[in-house]
Amino acid sequence: MSIPLKRIGLIAALLGASLSAQALDLKIGVAGEPYPPFTVKSPDGKWTGFEIDLVNAVCKRIAAKCTVVELAWDGIIPALTSKKIDVIFNSMSITPEREKTIAFSTPYYYTPVVFVGPKSLKMTGSKPEDVKGKSIGVQTSTPNADYLNKYYAKSAKIRIYNTQDEVNADLAAGRIDLQVADETGIYDFLKTPDGAKMEKKGTLPKDPLFGPGIGAGLRKSDAALKKQFDEAIKAINSSGEFKTIQAKYFDFDLSAR
Repeated sequence: MSIPLKRIGLIAALLGASLSAQALDLKIGVAGEPYPPFTVKSPDGKWTGFEIDLVNAVCKRIAAKCTVVELAWDGIIPALTSKKIDVIFNSMSITPEREKTIAFSTPYYYTPVVFVGPKSLKMTGSKPEDVKGKSIGVQTSTPNADYLNKYYAKSAKIRIYNTQDEVNADLAAGRIDLQVADETGIYDFLKTPDGAKMEKKGTLPKDPLFGPGIGAGLRKSDAALKKQFDEAIKAINSSGEFKTIQAKYFDFDLSAR
């Protein structure tokens, strides 16, 4: 029995509407604190920056509608596990400790971890004995804080801050001697009047605490979504789109290797 063409057209239209209704609608979690040039909030409330451009590229490839949701950094993983958001895309390092709770996409960028301090400060190295008695600032709930507490707590005074902006402000004011941060995270700070008085004092060695790079955080139960993110990130890299996005913000390579 043949089906009338009009009926075939109606069925196709209904299927198309059904598939459209099932299109992914994702809430992308970022910290409310701007983290230039990764996440920057414009006066009209729109989020821009390197990671926003990158996650928009991922969402386009997987045909998802993505909405940025602002959260406190130290509550961002609980927000994911409680389904207030669907993905964390906010310079979150992939670490064994975090992998106990959430899953990660393949890394989408990697950044060295560095000491930053006043140009006038003399340092012979970046080992614990080289910073004995110094006060070192670092953002809370980061692998950088874990690293300092593990290796430097006996020789230096570790000061923990809620935000990176607070670390930068206290370093500029002379309330701490040094800070430890991702090199990319202090890239814009070093271009400011306060940051121009600072410089990179040393690069910390790779360590399991730092993980293999930065990845999108997802619920462990969302295996299909993780696969989509993995494939999209790889495609963005292989197509050259990553380098195009990167060139808007950085003059060095952040490719995860």
